[in-house]
Amino acid sequence: MPAADFDVERVVCRESELGSGGVRAFTIGAGDWPLRGLVVRVGATVRGYVNRCPHAGHPLNLLPDRFLTPDGALLLCSSHGALFEKLTGYCVAGPCPGRALTPVPLEVRSGFVMVADGVDVAALSEWEKIA
Repeated sequence: MPAADFDVERVVCRESELGSGGVRAFTIGAGDWPLRGLVVRVGATVRGYVNRCPHAGHPLNLLPDRFLTPDGALLLCSSHGALFEKLTGYCVAGPCPGRALTPVPLEVRSGFVMVADGVDVAALSEWEKIA
């Protein structure tokens, strides 16, 4: 599919940038409240979440693209130690058990990971601002 067939403003990264089990931050949009998210690969599956811990609203990573526990099994909030499943965003330990990261629906097209068509990026950004 040629690049003209999709909205390049929704591109998160190249699929190859994630490798196996990779994770990285992304920003979609501009201004004071762009959508700040993270994308994580689990096997052949790619998941996206708003980069905001449901406990205190902090970004999960304190250092660029540092989202995982040392063994790579879980997503980690570096501020207070909350642990989240990579496939579901569900908090399994820490100060927000039972809560979850806000999902960002993604799709892979022509080797690019993108925010899925129909996702209201502005609404996710607004949630990030007021949550």
